[in-house]
Amino acid sequence: MNSMRADKQTVLQVQGLSKRYRLYASPSERLKTLLGWADHSTSHWALQDVSFELARGQCLGVIGDNGAGKSTLLKLLAATLQPSHGTVLRNGRLTAILELGAGFHPDFSGRENLIYGGSLIGLDRDDMLRLTDEIIAFSELDEAIDRPVKTYSSGMVVRLAFALVTAVKPDVLIIDEALAVGDQHFQMKCVQRITEFRESGCTILFCSHSMYHVRQLCSTVLWLAHGKVSALGDTDTVLARYEAHVREQRGNSAPPTAAAVALPNDHVLPLPPDRKAALSSATVHNLVPGLQPDDHGRLMASDLSITVQAATSSDEAPSIAVMIEQYKGIGITSVSTHADGTTPVKLQGEGGQCTWQSTLTFTQLPLHSGSYVLSFYLFDAQGLVVLDEWKDHIVFEWSSPSLMPGLVRLPHHWS
Repeated sequence: MNSMRADKQTVLQVQGLSKRYRLYASPSERLKTLLGWADHSTSHWALQDVSFELARGQCLGVIGDNGAGKSTLLKLLAATLQPSHGTVLRNGRLTAILELGAGFHPDFSGRENLIYGGSLIGLDRDDMLRLTDEIIAFSELDEAIDRPVKTYSSGMVVRLAFALVTAVKPDVLIIDEALAVGDQHFQMKCVQRITEFRESGCTILFCSHSMYHVRQLCSTVLWLAHGKVSALGDTDTVLARYEAHVREQRGNSAPPTAAAVALPNDHVLPLPPDRKAALSSATVHNLVPGLQPDDHGRLMASDLSITVQAATSSDEAPSIAVMIEQYKGIGITSVSTHADGTTPVKLQGEGGQCTWQSTLTFTQLPLHSGSYVLSFYLFDAQGLVVLDEWKDHIVFEWSSPSLMPGLVRLPHHWS
């Protein structure tokens, strides 16, 4: 990792970055190659000829299928791997949130591991003594901080590690699926801290399978496929291409299970003991449209109403979202209570559990006839953290009076 001599506004510059692994059929073939008798290896390129630049304050999303080379790229940028070819130039402090807690010593206490771990990310002892109280407070491990880390749960370890690596705002922050650390309460704190970094000018590389968070956080997206750049550009354009690729893969998959197409689903599920929030039920009304003439005598399909319930262990109202997609096709629309400036209605709670309900109505649903699928999501009140999701939960057939081709009827008039 070299210092950058280019424009000070450019904080990360990647040129022709590649990583090759040598594969051997057996240990003896490896030994023969090491002894110089002959090269019996084959090459696997985990990453090949990746180039991009990031300016100060820019947020780049990194997406792709499993095995596409995303984690390899992030490890090369963080200098935990060395490239086979290419260069990485950076300007300023870089912090990577990759394998949280991997460097902690199990026999050391949490406090001792902070001092040890701080030295690994470039913080000296004086810095750590100054930051320790703040780190412990953020991790919420006050009572456990002087116990050996081997007595911690996995969630406690990642909470301490995240608090440590984000204690000082870096110039470049690399994140690999770190929004899933700890419980739902701590996830929200993590997202809020990352958002604060972004708003204060930190450059971020965010690798995730959550297209929702990529859209929320990133202005530019890099799509990797088989170790190569498949697309690099603005978020909407690249995600549209990637989602078309995902739909093509989905088209080759098996049809939904019987449970996924069961309709309606009005069975309310209790909140699991290890969850602080979860979806409880989803019920669809008016699925068979009634044809009623409007003021101009035209026949229109009826409204589509959807009632969604969720359970939480706190009095803070969550956000409920619904997505309609063409079955094995493109997305039609997605709406949420937080984006529309409303909140779910609180129903009577029992046993310390609050139940929330929202009914969403699409008036005169403008879909043409076809098969569609509903997905349901539960967010925190600000829409930062995905607390629960029922993906592709209900598949339904919709009949429209229109005989014209297309997907939706758009408002229009002739003149």
